[in-house]
Amino acid sequence: MQQLGRIGRATVDVLTVLLDSDQPRWGLEIIKLTGRPSGSVYPLLDRLEQAGWATSSWDDASDRRGPRRRMYRLTAEGATEARRVCARAAERSPSWRPSSSQVAQ
Repeated sequence: MQQLGRIGRATVDVLTVLLDSDQPRWGLEIIKLTGRPSGSVYPLLDRLEQAGWATSSWDDASDRRGPRRRMYRLTAEGATEARRVCARAAERSPSWRPSSSQVAQ
């Protein structure tokens, strides 16, 4: 697993959403929960995957209408690093809190 270079608030937001669920999340769901644009979220998810922090797979649910969803989840090592990164972000900026939609999930 590789270290991520720059870790900004958008990265922390995406990591928080992935940490807050036992189930994989799909890209559009992550976009909605973070309030971040797709042009930020999808490159972050790709970066997390390339660094070994996350994995993804296609959801093949045939009982659901619409296009297939790409599902993302943290690896065990990625989850450990994500907790560390999120804790450090909270220490540096006590006013930063996950959005209410992230807390509700």
